[in-house]
Amino acid sequence: MKDFTHIDDKGKATMVDVDDKNISYRTATARSIVMLPDEVLVKLSDGDIQTKKGSVFQTAIIAGIMAAKKTGELIPLCHPLGLENCKINIHVNEQHELVVDCTASITAKTGVEMEALVGASIAALTIYDMCKALSHEIVIKETKLMEKKGGKSDFKRS
Repeated sequence: MKDFTHIDDKGKATMVDVDDKNISYRTATARSIVMLPDEVLVKLSDGDIQTKKGSVFQTAIIAGIMAAKKTGELIPLCHPLGLENCKINIHVNEQHELVVDCTASITAKTGVEMEALVGASIAALTIYDMCKALSHEIVIKETKLMEKKGGKSDFKRS
């Protein structure tokens, strides 16, 4: 039977003890979907949006990577990890939504799902921040884990 991992036998919050876990290569990909209204979409040119502040997508990528690296400081019970890699890709899908994918990887005793989720989330929030002057109708529709490999089990969203 599955149970919450961050609660001890007395019902108190706790960091997961990874002492007995094996070191393995672990990777995770998370996705955020950002719906842009037409007044923002028309600013899209050559796969990016340029503003007085600079490239929206490049700024979002840098913010997402920075956030992924700080996940252990942002989420109270996450282990602080030294990521080996973090990549963010932003593209427009067929529904004219922005797709923000963050993939994080590490060789460690614990996974990087939270790092990928934080990276995708903060990249999406950065897009909102840089485009909100054009419209407040921007919607960050969803953020979800797409895939994880390594550790006890693998996961892939279908």
